[in-house]
Amino acid sequence: MSRSSGFLDTLLTSPSTERFRVGISLLFLLGVWLSVGSFASGLPNGMLLMAAAVIGGYMAINIGANDVANNVGPAVGSGALSLGAAVALAAVFEAAGALIAGGDVVSTIKGGIIDPSNLSDDRSFVWLMTAALLAGALWLNLATWMGAPVSTTHSIVGGVLGAGIAAGGWGIADWEVMGKIAASWVISPVLGGVLAALFLYLINRTVLYRRNVIAAARIFVPWLVAGMAWAFGTYLMLKGLKKLVSLDFMGASLVGLVAAAVAFFAIRALVNRKAATMENNAAGVNTLFTWPLIFAAALLSFAHGANDVANAIGPLAAINDAIANGGVMTSSSIPLWVMAVGALGIALGLMLFGPRLIKTVGSEITELDKTRAFCIALSAALTVILASQLGLPVSSTHIAIGGVFGVGFLREYLKSNYATQLHKIMEERDPEERERLKPFLDDFRNASVEEMENLLKRAKRNKKQVPLTKTDRKRLKKIYREEMVKRSHLTRIATAWIVTVPASALMAAILFFTLRGLMI
Repeated sequence: MSRSSGFLDTLLTSPSTERFRVGISLLFLLGVWLSVGSFASGLPNGMLLMAAAVIGGYMAINIGANDVANNVGPAVGSGALSLGAAVALAAVFEAAGALIAGGDVVSTIKGGIIDPSNLSDDRSFVWLMTAALLAGALWLNLATWMGAPVSTTHSIVGGVLGAGIAAGGWGIADWEVMGKIAASWVISPVLGGVLAALFLYLINRTVLYRRNVIAAARIFVPWLVAGMAWAFGTYLMLKGLKKLVSLDFMGASLVGLVAAAVAFFAIRALVNRKAATMENNAAGVNTLFTWPLIFAAALLSFAHGANDVANAIGPLAAINDAIANGGVMTSSSIPLWVMAVGALGIALGLMLFGPRLIKTVGSEITELDKTRAFCIALSAALTVILASQLGLPVSSTHIAIGGVFGVGFLREYLKSNYATQLHKIMEERDPEERERLKPFLDDFRNASVEEMENLLKRAKRNKKQVPLTKTDRKRLKKIYREEMVKRSHLTRIATAWIVTVPASALMAAILFFTLRGLMI
């Protein structure tokens, strides 16, 4: 973007600013300690509440550093947003979502993971939630350092489970709920990946592989963006604004249809206006998805702030409620100060430590352009809607990352599918034909998927210069495997997903015993 944006990008990623980032984080946590201390000093266990608030702030910083990358990473990787602009946009919308539309009530037992009635006393519950919160934050910190985007919700789930077992034994856990959470490790990324790949394939077939890309874009792109507007309108009403407006699926869908109609006519006008100057290729179509991607990043961040942040700071709300009321409540309201800790901590964590994960999601797993990023964003919204209606336990983090991998693996498949038997074709030709074919096949081997399609069409029209038969063209499939998805990232991220719950559970159990030993 601008020179100032470039300066901000450099500042956010410069290793020399690491001590500065840590110092700002410590100042924020000190501010939380002093702020909570101003009204908690007269409460019994007030010091414990102050400590829990600091841990909650630390958790929020780590959520901003890790979880939010999924919302803006594809937009950054595709070039729709600069890193600095994405960080600023996500910080504002995450905080707005938490403060404006954050949930009023959050279950202290995190969706029935444990039964607090099995605990011996109220103090054990406070220690349990404190240990769970700290364990979840530590695991997120470690995962961010490793460059692995993981689920905030699963980190907290593991923390509550581990500390709960340490406090009340194995019988305290609801293993049926845990089984559903384990199932989401597969359901979430597979659903996200399959949908993202299907959308990309649809765009390829209806627009990018057409001879007249501009004419195809005029027909199909408005409908694609309208579909995205419907998905995000519905998603926002079901997930992001549920505190302010309570609608069932049909009501939310009608709001989504209104958004879709507005988007359809706006994008159709934009395409018609740009058609005269737009390039007749994939690059030209890519420019049409810039603003939809920016809106998607903003809406995903707002919905995440409204939905997941409340869950992440739920243990802090539970601790506050238990200390203030002198007992364990089935559910607890979230005070404004707790929401503020979560909102400000997430915004700060994103600005200070988020760029690393944003780059991982946006550019290090697979190469993204605006069309591919659009498919990932649309997949994320639709998967959450579908899963919520079917009652499937899914993670927004896993869905988004699954979408990135799905797009990458589809690219690999398409590329290899077009490039299979180049060597065989060359071997079957006489020397003269080989010389005539060699430039074409060299271009074909190095071409993108979109360019391969055009090369084959030109070869069909110019058979004298490129002596390929119909059978030859069909045989242009896999000759080599080009790694368009970084397998090292796949292995690291998948491993982090699998160990998130047990790792945070083990940390929480150790922290619970440590805390109990210090307090007794």
